[in-house]
Amino acid sequence: MNRRYAIAAAVFAALLLAVTSSKILHVPISYVPWAAPTARAVEQRGPLSDGEKATIDIFERVSPSVVQVAVRSAANPLMGEEGQSGAGASGTGFVWDRDGHLVTNNHVVANSNEIAVRFASGEVAEVDLVGRAPNYDLAVLRIRSVRQLPAPIALGSSNDLKVGQSAFAIGNPFGLDQSMTSGIISALKRRLPTHGGREIANVIQTDAAINPGNSGGPLLDSAGRLIGVTTAIISPSGSNAGIGFAVPVDVVNRIVPELIRNGRVPTPGIGIVAAGEDVSTRLGVEGVIVVRTAPGSPAERAGIRGVNFSTGAVGDVITAVEGKPVRRLADLTDALEQAGAGKTVRLTLKRGSDTRDVNVGIIDIERS
Repeated sequence: MNRRYAIAAAVFAALLLAVTSSKILHVPISYVPWAAPTARAVEQRGPLSDGEKATIDIFERVSPSVVQVAVRSAANPLMGEEGQSGAGASGTGFVWDRDGHLVTNNHVVANSNEIAVRFASGEVAEVDLVGRAPNYDLAVLRIRSVRQLPAPIALGSSNDLKVGQSAFAIGNPFGLDQSMTSGIISALKRRLPTHGGREIANVIQTDAAINPGNSGGPLLDSAGRLIGVTTAIISPSGSNAGIGFAVPVDVVNRIVPELIRNGRVPTPGIGIVAAGEDVSTRLGVEGVIVVRTAPGSPAERAGIRGVNFSTGAVGDVITAVEGKPVRRLADLTDALEQAGAGKTVRLTLKRGSDTRDVNVGIIDIERS
C-alpha cells in the first residue's frame, strides 16, 4: 500500500513540475491558432413533431380572427391594458360571423363610451356595441368598417368535452397581442358567478394560461374549433395560477344570436324570491325554499306558497323541474333559461310531508 502511495505522489510531482516549467502550457488562450473568431456553424434540426405542427396550424388558422378590444370610458379616458389603473379596459374578442359581429366578455365593454379593435394585421377599426348579457358575461360588437374581414372561427361543441383533452387560448394578456397558450381541460360543469347576480352553469375549467387581457378570447380544441370564451381566473395575485374559466360554446351559441337580434337576452323567471343556500343547509332542506311570490306572478297564480312570516313555517320547496332534481337555486335558474321565457315548466313542490306537481309559466322578469 505504501508503494502505491509513493508511485501516486511521484506522478503528481511530475505533473506539477511540468505545469510550472513548461512554456507551452503558459501560452495565452487567445493566441492558440485553432481558436479563430468565426461564428459557430448552425446545426440543422430535424422535422417538427406532429404535435408541434398541429399547434402551429391552429394558431395560423385562428389568430387572424382574434382581435384586441380597447375601451374608453368617462371614468378612464385613456385606452390601456386591462387591470391598469387610470386606463380603459383592454381585452380580447373574435370574429363571430361574416356580417362583422365580434364576441367578447361583457365585463370588458361594460360602461364603455367608445370601443375599438385591432386585428392581427395591425388594422384598427371602430365598433358599435350590439348587445350585452351580464348574466352570461357575453357581449356582441359590430365592426363599422374594415378592408377585409377574417373568417369566423369554426364552432365546436362543449357538450362532448372530456377532462384531459387539449385546450388552447389565444388572446392579449397584459396587452401583448396574439399570444397563444396551451393546456388541458381541467374540469367541467363548474359554476361561475357573474356581475349580473346569477351563475353560469357548465363552465369549463382549464390550466391553459389565462391572464388579464385574455378576457373574451377563444378557447379552442385540438381541431382549432371554438369550445368556449375565456372569462375569469382564480388567482390571489391576479395573474395566471393554472385555474381559468371559459363560458361553454353551447351557451355562447344560444346567447349570441339573441343579442344580435334583440340587443339583450331575456331573464327567465317565475316570480319568486328564494332563500339562500345557507338557509336551506341550516334547515336541512334539499331544494329551493320559496320565501315569497310576486303579486300576479306565474308562481302566485299556480298556488305556490312562500314562508309564513307569522309562524316562521316553511311553505313550498321546489325539488325538481320537469323531473330533474333541483338542489340549489342555480339548478332552477339554469332549467328556466334552458326552457326560455314564454314556455311552461312542470315543477315538483314539497310542502311539509306532501309532494305535488304544478305547471308554471316562465316570464321575462326584467320586463314583467
